[in-house]
Amino acid sequence: MRYEFRISGHVSRPVSQAFPELKAVAAPRQTLFFGVVTDEAHLYGLLGRFRDLGLRVEEMRLLPD
Repeated sequence: MRYEFRISGHVSRPVSQAFPELKAVAAPRQTLFFGVVTDEAHLYGLLGRFRDLGLRVEEMRLLPD
């Protein structure tokens, strides 16, 4: 399953590298992360990593294949 995560603010390159399975794209006032999430455990792991790095997830959505 492919997901999009919208993160508040701009995420630096070193911090975005903590998510090698996701592609980071800068947007106005946000950073978008896109990528394949393999299962529910992977999804919760990503959300935990965002939280641990102090990143605020504004929105996440499942993308069509």
